[in-house]
Amino acid sequence: MKLTQDLYRTSLSLLTDLYQLTMAYGYWKAGKADREAVFHLFFRKNPFQGGFTIACGLEYVIDYLNNFSFQAEDIAYLASLKGNDNKPLFEVDFLEYLQNLRFSCDVWAIPEGTVVFPHEPLLRVQGSILQCQLLETALLNIINYQSLVATKAARMVIATKGEQVLEFGLRRAQGIDGGLAASRAAYIGGCSATSNVLAGKLFGIPVKGTHAHSWVMSFDTELEAFETYAHHLPNNCVFLVDTYDTLQGVRHAVKIGKKLREKGYEMVGIRLDSGDLAYLSIEARKILDEAGFTKASIVASNDLDENIISSLKEQKAQINVWGVGTKLVTSYDQPALGGVYKISAVKNDKNTWDYKVKLSEQAVKVSNPGILQVRRFQKENEFIGDMIYNVEFALAQEPTMVDPIDITRSKTFEAQLPSHDLLVPIFQGGECIYQTPDIEAIRQRTQTQLQMFHAGIKRFVNPHSYPVGLEEKLNQFKLDLIKKLRKQK
Repeated sequence: MKLTQDLYRTSLSLLTDLYQLTMAYGYWKAGKADREAVFHLFFRKNPFQGGFTIACGLEYVIDYLNNFSFQAEDIAYLASLKGNDNKPLFEVDFLEYLQNLRFSCDVWAIPEGTVVFPHEPLLRVQGSILQCQLLETALLNIINYQSLVATKAARMVIATKGEQVLEFGLRRAQGIDGGLAASRAAYIGGCSATSNVLAGKLFGIPVKGTHAHSWVMSFDTELEAFETYAHHLPNNCVFLVDTYDTLQGVRHAVKIGKKLREKGYEMVGIRLDSGDLAYLSIEARKILDEAGFTKASIVASNDLDENIISSLKEQKAQINVWGVGTKLVTSYDQPALGGVYKISAVKNDKNTWDYKVKLSEQAVKVSNPGILQVRRFQKENEFIGDMIYNVEFALAQEPTMVDPIDITRSKTFEAQLPSHDLLVPIFQGGECIYQTPDIEAIRQRTQTQLQMFHAGIKRFVNPHSYPVGLEEKLNQFKLDLIKKLRKQK
């Protein structure tokens, strides 16, 4: 997938906030443009009051960085910008610098489909401070949204207890790119297919679809509508039965289903899009089974989310395929993940690292200093804790991590426990060295990952809090740095 060439056919370097460019200009004017820095992208709270998040969007990031450059038309636009004195905002030499700029940073990232948690860096960007700064907005835009939708999709799949979830959200999505990114993220999160044909073409996602109420209403009778559809598409017959009278619609579907069988085809199922879905699905199942269509699916749609799906399952609804749209692609109950991108280290004139921390009156908003990595520990077939550490600090054989919000809580990991680091190298010196998995492998990673965690983190109400903390030396260093900064201020 080459997003820039295939979809936009233009440079995306101006997909940024103006203040990223004014800061870049300031670094350049101050002679600091090439000073090495480290930034991390992370979020502070799981979405949907949940216990986990699914990392998503890395393939978009890779495509964006591979094509990062300022084209002549970008420079011409920047040259037209004026300050409040009505003079050019940027001088010509800076614009020439941008036009000659080529991406040269190192990037580490957590692979897509990985279950992640608050404060863990999903991306680490290291390179010239000017370049790192220019990337902030686009990286947040990509990772925040796709991780949010992938997580929502995963929750819906959990609610169905393994039954198919189809993504039908394109018509309600937030614009063209929102629809495409949502379809991709929803599939990675666990949806089985999408109605979005362009997403199917670009990303290789299976596409599914039936017909709308307008098809039925365009004929004199519902029976005629079903019969005509079956005649022309006998291998794709899922009949929407609630245009007039739902249960009568099911009986009409059965009648056409029998005619299909006579021709060697099988009715796939029916779709319910309104009314009491629990009651109607139970009654529809009876009609289908009595007519010999025991394998026919009952598809449900109508503004479903994980909570409604869970409720329908509790009511013994006989639905086995779930069509989700608006509440998935718009992330209806939480429209943003809230990821942030913070500087954590800058090289000084002695070519050593000065570690940086952002202070706040709220402990949760105090950033972590250093060049960070995340180590995930495992016991038997379950992940038991994630430790954030500074790669510049040596680790103990049995490392201890501390909860940065409550330093009285700590956890020590035994030396023999299996572990692995989550961040992997993606770019080295601006060259991509990562082989992007295909979307099927990413989707499977999501499911495999979720199976490795205690069921408690997947609860929708009061989920279990998975242990994540700072390595002991990093935590102490952070505390000392905070005390030092507070004295200075």
